[in-house]
Amino acid sequence: MTSAPRQLSRRASAWSTLWLLTKRDLKVRYSTSLLGYVWSILDPLLMSLIYWFVFTQVFDRTVGEQPYIVFLLTAMLPWVWVNGSISDASKAFQRDLKLVRSVSLPRWIWVGHLVCSKGIEFLLSLPVLAIFAIATGARVGWGLALLPVAVILLATLVLGVGLIIAPLTVYFRDLERATKLVLRVLFYASPIIYGASDLPEFAQPIAWLNPLSGIFAMFRAGFFPDQINWALMGVSALITLVFLGVGILVFRRTIGGVLKEL
Repeated sequence: MTSAPRQLSRRASAWSTLWLLTKRDLKVRYSTSLLGYVWSILDPLLMSLIYWFVFTQVFDRTVGEQPYIVFLLTAMLPWVWVNGSISDASKAFQRDLKLVRSVSLPRWIWVGHLVCSKGIEFLLSLPVLAIFAIATGARVGWGLALLPVAVILLATLVLGVGLIIAPLTVYFRDLERATKLVLRVLFYASPIIYGASDLPEFAQPIAWLNPLSGIFAMFRAGFFPDQINWALMGVSALITLVFLGVGILVFRRTIGGVLKEL
């Protein structure tokens, strides 16, 4: 009879620790910086403005949809979440080595708090998207209801990938550099500066195998209804769940050895 209360107590402690670590990440990131919150939106904003200038002012080439700056931001902002979380996950255990060794908590928390802190930064960046949407006269449709689904799926995907990378990086240190390289390639292989439908026919399988394609389409659905592709979104959701399942399996099978290796 006493096991159930203990389990509930441990779960409550785990979630409270997750929140404390998330707040710690945000405080460290903002309290020691002069610009603070601005840094979380400056990078995606500048990159979006650069691509907007190149494709609309220099090459006069039509990609995506208009207003193009809103089209860019609807994928660029969540991409920063993906890129930051996965990059940090590759050194999740090394950065908090003493705590990982000394604190008896579910080890997935060391990946989970990275996903949460980057996710909160993403949510804090949404007002910037709203400002550009209003300034450019972007129309808002019923597809905006897909935004919470997109957020949940993206968090699930990033957590799943993080659970794979975090323990394996302890065994294979080169994986940290390889992760950064793959993320660079993934940026251009994902429909960020273009839409999934803009890909030539021979490259369409890339969009269907990349779960970010359907998730980014959900983020864009509120402003660009033509981006809605239910089949693509469904496949992306399925692949996301597969990544989570594989991540949990890999994490459980490797975490014992990881703790000995640290």
